[in-house]
Amino acid sequence: MIEISGRLLDKFDGDSSTARDLNSIAAALATKDSTLWGAAAEPEARERLNWIDLPKTSRDLLPQLDALSAWARSKNLSNYILCGMGGSSLAPEVIAKTCGKKLTILDTTDPDQIRLAIPENLSETLIIIGSKSGSTIETESQKALFEKLFTDANLDPREHFVIVTDPGSPLDTSARSSGLRVINADPFVGGRFSALSAFGLVPAALLGIDASVLLDDADVAAETFPERNSSAIKLATLIFEQTIQNFSLHDSGSSVPGIGDWIEQLIAESTGKDQKGRLPIVVESHNSKISGPALSIGFGDGQCDLNINASLGEHFILWEWVTALLCRALGVDPFNQPNVTEAKERTSKLLNDWSKNGKPTSQPVFENKDLAVYGESASTELGEILRDLIGRSDKYLAIMAYLNREADVEILKLREAIAAKKDIGVTFGWGPRFLHSTGQFHKGGASNGGFLQITAEADADMEIPGKDFSFSELLMAQALGDGEALSSRDLPVVRVHLKNRALGINSLLEAVAKI
Repeated sequence: MIEISGRLLDKFDGDSSTARDLNSIAAALATKDSTLWGAAAEPEARERLNWIDLPKTSRDLLPQLDALSAWARSKNLSNYILCGMGGSSLAPEVIAKTCGKKLTILDTTDPDQIRLAIPENLSETLIIIGSKSGSTIETESQKALFEKLFTDANLDPREHFVIVTDPGSPLDTSARSSGLRVINADPFVGGRFSALSAFGLVPAALLGIDASVLLDDADVAAETFPERNSSAIKLATLIFEQTIQNFSLHDSGSSVPGIGDWIEQLIAESTGKDQKGRLPIVVESHNSKISGPALSIGFGDGQCDLNINASLGEHFILWEWVTALLCRALGVDPFNQPNVTEAKERTSKLLNDWSKNGKPTSQPVFENKDLAVYGESASTELGEILRDLIGRSDKYLAIMAYLNREADVEILKLREAIAAKKDIGVTFGWGPRFLHSTGQFHKGGASNGGFLQITAEADADMEIPGKDFSFSELLMAQALGDGEALSSRDLPVVRVHLKNRALGINSLLEAVAKI
């Protein structure tokens, strides 16, 4: 049973205009009414509302999941690597963490991190490829790499891959023609609402997790959401009425580790458009400064403004309902992501340009032996450049680290260092992962953020089979493409390129400390 507590509950008024509206449409949402977000959103909504039914309809997958798990056991496949972006990776990640299972998540194009994910014993490895569109460039590149690795090791890729994608996608077609195992997801469910679909349940089943428990819990909870002043209506109303933009999520020490990252992408990508939205900031402790002055939501210690205790299945369906209701209150389409598409297009254009004309050179505004800084700045000193960026960041500053999240964790200290200088929210995203999450909010939400990109030299690059660009080139194109998208909106953007990762990170921390 979902339990909500905290001082902010006293602020909930079931007779407020927001609560009255959400109460009035909750039953219609349960029946998948596509008109709830306005005429412009209706065509997209008609194609994206089957998540409402997943607690029931995903039961049809259970026989396939049992057979798949039995096959994997029969082949002694015990090392699982999931290649996917956004909802395709974040839901399986929190499922694995919550249930104490080992699952390697590969949601990066950083060659150093990819190299760390390659196991010594490929014969025991199963690669799970999750891509709704079947054309996600990161996942496509990772798949090509692992296919070559298996082939080079004289192993049959058909015995080491499971593909999860929409029926008829390019990946569905190519995988079936290659004889790979494919499980199709419901095409009428968007990626970030897909936790209880094949994207979440296939990895769960392979890890030995009972998917039916997730579905049972979600099913029972969902029956209560259309009720007057339900938990979903209360949360959506409070997040809309009691926040201007930012709010924090604290899941450290909870029974659902990682749920904050999943909620972050769900809400930021769904609400951050039309210069509106709500920006979740995942924090390490309830009293962390990195959230700035913001409502706090927790899942464990009971010290936040709102505290939600629920099972993982309950959380998945609860927050999907909350997001849909919150988008109704905001007046935005919950299901599109126009600026995620924009960043992809800019990346592709850069790669094509580089292939034809070579990479252009840029002049840094500051450079030393450990790092170089790019962007528009009147200053030529590192500390002053960072001071100016922090000063120009109104409601939040986004750190976007195109680095190795296994080895470059020292960069996380930059959040608290910046928060100590100005009372604003400081978000952090590993690139390119965040492009499928908060990246939509950065460009589609209110224009009140500052942006610190961090790129780096790779220790050793890796070629992408079948492509004329490498992983490090892809990663750099993703960073520069997103930087172009931000700069085109006259948003403050600074890129720090680390020539030496460890020393460069240390220089950044020292420079911020001296501001």
